[in-house]
This record gives sequence, structure tokens and C-alpha cells, in this order.
Amino acid sequence: MVLFSMVATALVALLHVYIMYIEMFLWDKPQGMRAFGLKPDFAKATKVMAANQGLYNGFLAAGLLWGLWLGAEGFQVTVFFLLCVIVAGVYGAISANKKILFVQGVPGLIALIAVLLAA
Repeated sequence: MVLFSMVATALVALLHVYIMYIEMFLWDKPQGMRAFGLKPDFAKATKVMAANQGLYNGFLAAGLLWGLWLGAEGFQVTVFFLLCVIVAGVYGAISANKKILFVQGVPGLIALIAVLLAA
């Protein structure tokens, strides 16, 4: 179960690195607009906001990777950042798009359950 929890946490971290990359660098490009269902004018107008949002996703990834790097001593760090991911997923689903719950929140919840079971 420890290995599964580490892999699940790492996958959530990688997902957030990917989201960060899209939001910071591809937001107004075809791949970014397609990923988030954006129109070109909206993407251009919100590019700076999206880059800021991407930075926060990068912080989530960094926190999860930090927790993994700490090993067993990183339990609390990992739990904290997985809870942040889940809250972000729930809030995103309520405020922006229900799909965010499944893309961000559910993987975070699965990883959190695995981490708690592995403890």
C-alpha cells in the first residue's frame, strides 16, 4: 500500500505540473484553449490571470513532491497538500466547471485515501 500511495501522490503531482504548464504557457495557444474550452479573445484577456493560477498549481505539485521526498517524515506535508488539491477540485467544480472535480479532486482523494491507509 505504501508504494501505491507514493505512486498515486506522484501522479497527482505530475498532473498539477501539467496543469501548471498549460495555464502558464499554453493558455492562449490551441492546446490550452482546447483543454479549457476557451475562445481566443477570452484566452488573450485572461492570460495573466491564468499564469498566476498555474503558479498555484505548481505550488501544489511542489508540496506533494516535497512530501514524497521527505519519505515517512513527510506524511503530514503530503496529507496537507492532498487536502489542498481536493479543496481546489471541489471549489473549481462549484465555481467553474464540474469536470474539475473529476480531473483534480477525485485523483487527490484517491491518493489521500491511499496515504492514510499506508500510514
